[in-house]
Amino acid sequence: MKLELAEFPVKQIRLGHRFAYNNSVLDVDVDTVLEMVRRDSRIEDATVAVVVPGEKVSITGIRDMVEPRTKVSGGGQVFPGVSSPITDVGEGRTHRLSGMTVVAAADYEGTIRAGTTVQRSAILDMSGPGAEVTRFSRYVHLVVSFRIVSGLGELDAHHAIQQAELKVAQRLAQVTEGLAPAQVSTYDLSVRNPALPTVMLIQGCITDPQHGHSGVGYYGLSFRESMATFVHPNEIFVGAITVDTTRSGRGYYPATWDWQNHPLILGLYAEHGRTLNFGGVILQRIRFETGHGKEVGSLNAARLAKAMGADGALVTWIGGGNAFVDVMFTVRACEQRGIKATLVTYEGGGKEGRDSPVLFYVTEAEAVVSTGTQDRAMTLPQMERIVGPYKEFKILPFPGATPVSALGPLAIESRDVIIGGADLWGQEAWRCAEY
Repeated sequence: MKLELAEFPVKQIRLGHRFAYNNSVLDVDVDTVLEMVRRDSRIEDATVAVVVPGEKVSITGIRDMVEPRTKVSGGGQVFPGVSSPITDVGEGRTHRLSGMTVVAAADYEGTIRAGTTVQRSAILDMSGPGAEVTRFSRYVHLVVSFRIVSGLGELDAHHAIQQAELKVAQRLAQVTEGLAPAQVSTYDLSVRNPALPTVMLIQGCITDPQHGHSGVGYYGLSFRESMATFVHPNEIFVGAITVDTTRSGRGYYPATWDWQNHPLILGLYAEHGRTLNFGGVILQRIRFETGHGKEVGSLNAARLAKAMGADGALVTWIGGGNAFVDVMFTVRACEQRGIKATLVTYEGGGKEGRDSPVLFYVTEAEAVVSTGTQDRAMTLPQMERIVGPYKEFKILPFPGATPVSALGPLAIESRDVIIGGADLWGQEAWRCAEY
């Protein structure tokens, strides 16, 4: 399976009455974008705006971010099972608009009022200390804001938001058809060096049985009640994995953009044929409700990795809380089967950094890579402008919480209110100083 990703960098977005791409400038036909979004009866109204790095702007109500991509050759189309038919993807050529995202920002109040499955949205400051902790402040954003019909359930709201953002993203990328890219990257696992070890990525995906969507979609199918599943990494580049847009707006939940640009997949690909053979990706459901389920799930993931010939594995995850027990059990199960496992995880540690950095340990976890913390408290300064559906919002959207002005200043106890506030998979370059 050979995939070419052709890159068309975007440094400026201009709103107007046509679609075009030239010299890193993307022209967007606003009327067409709005018509695409408003076509869904579940969406009452919509607006479009552009924000750029360094602006004193706060984006509110963020449900997801996606990089515009479209397939120009090979089977299938981007985002199979969601905005295109279900078929094999991962071959041929896909065009991407790099350096930008489409932001889905929606005014929506879910039907679940409390608990870990309550709907969440995020904010993004484009300047100041809030911008310093998230990768997304470095990109140009086309923000599509819309209002969801009142009383809509979480699953219907998710489908409306996701359909809107992915269709817009694909339409934007289609302006590059027939144009010469700035560069082309080729991804192919067919050539292997038998003298090198095989390393796989085991990607834990948190699921919540109380919620309408599991949090991760594979070809549009909610990833729930599933045992470990092998996925070719090229499928992920083409959008075979998407997220739940009614609660992905948290620092430790990835956006669809993160999946499209998964740094561990890109890193393993970069070393393929040089220091290792990249064996592919295993999606593992985590956060089983019982210890029995956690044991079986971790055993299943490790056995699949062994059957795929893995000598080593990077083990990482999505989420928080007791799902980390499943992750540690997976590290242990890999080590017990002769697979050298390296855990890649963000830390907790509390506001002062004095608490335990992770929830649970096993003695077999001998190699752990920290991607930083999300628990540090900080104050976000006042911005000059708000883009998005909320002028004020609840930092924690639970009954009794007091709304605060989105302009700020905002005192937050952890970075999970900022999209990208936790560096899940090592996207950034952090330094640690010991005193």
